[in-house]
Amino acid sequence: MLLSIHPEHPQERLITRVVQCLRDGGVIAYPTDTTYGIGCSIFNKKGIERIYQLKRREHKKPFSFICPSLSEVSRYAKVSNVAFKILKRYLPGPYTFVLEATREVPDLLLTRQKTVGIRIPDNRICLEVVQMLGNPVITTSANLSGEDPVGDPDMIDINFGAQLDLIVDGGMLTTDVSSVISLISDVPEVLRVGTGDVSWCS
Repeated sequence: MLLSIHPEHPQERLITRVVQCLRDGGVIAYPTDTTYGIGCSIFNKKGIERIYQLKRREHKKPFSFICPSLSEVSRYAKVSNVAFKILKRYLPGPYTFVLEATREVPDLLLTRQKTVGIRIPDNRICLEVVQMLGNPVITTSANLSGEDPVGDPDMIDINFGAQLDLIVDGGMLTTDVSSVISLISDVPEVLRVGTGDVSWCS
């Protein structure tokens, strides 16, 4: 089901519907500041498994997740002083930052190195959803693994509609992806070049 929400002025009653869907164990598609993502609560094991299946993604590749604020990031990741300054400067924005995980992170989302990828997208809809939900949501682009991301909610409905509980229509988006930067050490390491400028890492 497509649910249209205003991208600049999200209607609270509609945000509430999205949050209730997530609390009920739903898997949704939603807009970010790059392209559309697919996600569920990070504590929804069945939902995470559904996302692996619908994306045909290998289980050895954990998902990143969205936090609503820097204070929430520090709950799920160990943030050094250097890392905090970087996060404060570049978030919200089109970046995924890889950090050492805390014990709050479910095992399904951990890499072998006990790290996690965390986003705070510059998109009011998804941030208000996560804020109201009270915990992070999975974020992975709305496409089959290895294929191009999809920025058209109608196409997501055609491709995945039967496998999703809700598609949040926030308008047409790009098919860009976030830049991925590791902050495991105090020297940032670029793991993927996406929309976010990475020239400051050099």
